[in-house]
Amino acid sequence: MLGGYVGKILYVDLTSRDLREERISEDVARKYLGGSGLGARILYDLTRAQTNALGPENLLIFMNGPLTGTKIPLSGRHQVVAKSPLTSIYGESDVGGTWGSQLKKAGYDGLVLEGRAEKPTYLWICDGTVEFRDATHLWGMDTYEVDETLKKETDLKAVTNSIGPAGERLTRIAGIMTDGRDGRASARCGLGAVMGSKNVKSIVAKGSKEVPLANPEGLMHSIRECSKMIVDGTKSLHLFGTSGGTVAIEQLGDMPVKNWLEGRFEEGAKRISGTRMAESILVGRYYCGACIVGCGRRVKIEHGPYALVDGAGPEYETMACIGATNLVDDLKAIAKAHELCNRYGLDVISTGQVIGFAFEAYERGLITAEDTGGLTLRWGDPASMIELVRRIGEREGIGWLLGEGVKRAADRIGGIAPEFALHVKGLELPGHDPRAYNSVGLAYATSNRGACHLQAASHLFERTVTMPDLGYPQTLDRFGVDGKGEFVAKMQDLMCIFDSAKLCKFLLFGEVKVWRIVEWLNLVTGWNLTAQELMKVGERIYNLKRMYNVRCGVSRKDDTLPPRVLTHKRGCGGAASNLPPLSTMLSDYYAYRGWDEMGIPTEARLTQLGLTPSH
Repeated sequence: MLGGYVGKILYVDLTSRDLREERISEDVARKYLGGSGLGARILYDLTRAQTNALGPENLLIFMNGPLTGTKIPLSGRHQVVAKSPLTSIYGESDVGGTWGSQLKKAGYDGLVLEGRAEKPTYLWICDGTVEFRDATHLWGMDTYEVDETLKKETDLKAVTNSIGPAGERLTRIAGIMTDGRDGRASARCGLGAVMGSKNVKSIVAKGSKEVPLANPEGLMHSIRECSKMIVDGTKSLHLFGTSGGTVAIEQLGDMPVKNWLEGRFEEGAKRISGTRMAESILVGRYYCGACIVGCGRRVKIEHGPYALVDGAGPEYETMACIGATNLVDDLKAIAKAHELCNRYGLDVISTGQVIGFAFEAYERGLITAEDTGGLTLRWGDPASMIELVRRIGEREGIGWLLGEGVKRAADRIGGIAPEFALHVKGLELPGHDPRAYNSVGLAYATSNRGACHLQAASHLFERTVTMPDLGYPQTLDRFGVDGKGEFVAKMQDLMCIFDSAKLCKFLLFGEVKVWRIVEWLNLVTGWNLTAQELMKVGERIYNLKRMYNVRCGVSRKDDTLPPRVLTHKRGCGGAASNLPPLSTMLSDYYAYRGWDEMGIPTEARLTQLGLTPSH
């Protein structure tokens, strides 16, 4: 038996309630691994450019990787893939927690939802059995309530993967939440709306099967060999979470301030930092499956205007997108907004960015108190920020429009609104500014799901991380241009490996290099992969996603950045005058990728990768 895989993908036709299992061949496993890669292959094969993202013909794919459910550090992850209702192109979201491991232990490497249930439904998957259950009583509940209710209905040790009211109402920035109050999120690309369109409220999983391993003794030796290095390298993440770097990020000019207009938020960053959280509202830490870091925050606010908060604490992206983007520097208010996003099932990045867009639109007179139902929108006002989160989650009033995302909202408002709607291909920018790292500008522009700092994670290699295996023994100049096309492409291919094998990218801080990932894969599966072969897998996956987007009409015209990022020098902060030279880097990138001048993969390159031309 091939190690790392239980060998089956479960296909659930929600319309007919038919179930079928499909085997994963070893050839397909070696070409795409699992997770992001295998999910992309299924989506490419079974949907088309004309597929309505919110129609029953779209697929919602939950995919583990060969390392999910093993004891490899930071491997408790799964991928969610679908055509995005927010961007109308390829959509995916990578998430931690423990649900993916439970699905695998229940007997499945992946789950594919087809069609649409006749009425609200949840799935109960336990050790190879699958039940359709009525979810009418759950409709309208938030994700924390759903988790508590369904554990009582199924098994207290089961793990839920659920949408909140935002997903039910088909909000295009809705996500899917897992692990209850610990709040792990498949947040990006509006995949919660896809789940809502299928009338599925939750998928509950529990399993007891062991993941087969080709060489368990060798694997344990490898894990023991590197565990201390991982713990030491991620100590700050353990102590202060992802927001532990908030102050340093602001100093670098990497934080989005006032809807990306300004370069400094010095005192505000201190007030909302991970250090301040640890000193005030932190009550515990959360570990995803197989995690030895514990970057997850558990917070509690029992008194005051923002009570009650009890669950997952804000991440760096929340501090940046809910906080700095809107000039809000009240940590408890940000924690409240974060919990509301988790309960409603909203992408905290997109929610924060669309609120910043609304604040600027109000300031410029493009929307008025009449549009907001009398609500005054002011920079730095926690009350109006929190109220907008609530309205987006409820799809109430102005919240309905904002829940469509910044691109659709700006197009609807008209005038100069698109000038300050910060997105790439329809996906709102996360909390890292391309003016602080040139590679981030190129990575955002060419990311297959739209603006994303994690589809290349290139900024890490321009700050602290090295990768000698790929020719980068030292960190790169963040304002440099030469070689950035090749560099970003290589990092995108590497991140496809992380997202397909299913590894957390924080392993990079623990000095995990390509050779170690190759070692783990070989010890788990029994293969004899080389680093070169593995990187070719990453390149194949990245090109497959690009082919999907080309089929949807994506080309060079879409590989761009918002006007504000390309032309507006902030004049202060750690990247006061830099603007990313996108055109030059993009041409170099295409040349290295083997794509033509329009950004379309050439037939020769696709043939080299074992892919057929797009159709």
